[in-house]
Amino acid sequence: MSDAPLHRLYLHYSELPYSLRVLYTAVLLVLGVAYLFAGIYLFYTYSGKDGNPLTLSYEDVVIAYSGSGKDSRLESALRGAMRTMLPAEEITPIITWVREGADRARYEQAIKPMLDKRCLTCHDGSNPHLANLNGYDNLRKVTERDTGAGVFTLVRVSHIHFFGISFVFFILGTIFSHAYVRPVWFKCAVVALPFISLTLDISSWYFTKLYHPFAWVVIISGVVMALSFAYMWVVSMYQLWFSPTPIVVIRRQGGDTPPVG
Repeated sequence: MSDAPLHRLYLHYSELPYSLRVLYTAVLLVLGVAYLFAGIYLFYTYSGKDGNPLTLSYEDVVIAYSGSGKDSRLESALRGAMRTMLPAEEITPIITWVREGADRARYEQAIKPMLDKRCLTCHDGSNPHLANLNGYDNLRKVTERDTGAGVFTLVRVSHIHFFGISFVFFILGTIFSHAYVRPVWFKCAVVALPFISLTLDISSWYFTKLYHPFAWVVIISGVVMALSFAYMWVVSMYQLWFSPTPIVVIRRQGGDTPPVG
């Protein structure tokens, strides 16, 4: 551990008023639950694209951004994120219909009633961010070969992720900045890593469409972000309420108990 002197503007959690510490704790709890739900949603969205819904694999990431190269978008969705929206006895005939050429006569007779019942509540064309399954002509577009997420879809999702996740880690990093962690360079690295990982992650979405091994960058960047979040969350929560005040902070206070409020 480094004995680097405390910065004159640094305040440890023990020097903060209780009202601010309670605020930080509430924010940490909400962010922690939100990150957990985000992880569950991420797994649910991307797992199963390779045929195994129990794992989130390299192949799942490749298919998500570059496409399967053989299956249609409709098949990939029915095997992945949408697999729980229809019973298995309805998914199989839809996939068979797609692979046999997706003819209009069979669509009108057998496929349309299933889609009208199961899918059109969300996929009726009213939401521009969801595939339109309303009518044969619209459905034909998603029975073509799966090429992964479109560039403009990635652009839309990219700016949402950049803004949203940056704010999350700015808030978490601000709270974590009050933690006593040495050496200082390690603390700075932990604060910076999520932003570097976020940039690499989102950039690699596009590169994966061109060169599949960039999917590993997506995976590793996501893991690094999660580990950084977990470390800052645990250290902040522990030092907020459970750890003793560091000796160097006590010395700076002259041994006095800090005021509360």
